[in-house]
Amino acid sequence: MTSQLSRRMWEHRDGVYPGFTKRYGLKRLVWYEPYEDMSNAIQREKSLKRWPRDWKINLIERENPHWSDLYDSLA
Repeated sequence: MTSQLSRRMWEHRDGVYPGFTKRYGLKRLVWYEPYEDMSNAIQREKSLKRWPRDWKINLIERENPHWSDLYDSLA
């Protein structure tokens, strides 16, 4: 969850901070959901973290079947 998705993606792509995304070289944005209210966004994130991996994959593939990088569409 972030209030500045394009900045956050830049941080992930450049490996600014150590952690999961840097360790595994994750650099593509393949899915996101915008929210006006932070508390709703936080609740959704917590909910998604409990989902099985195959449910998350299906969620991505419904909106982005080719797993295209959505980073450029943010600008």
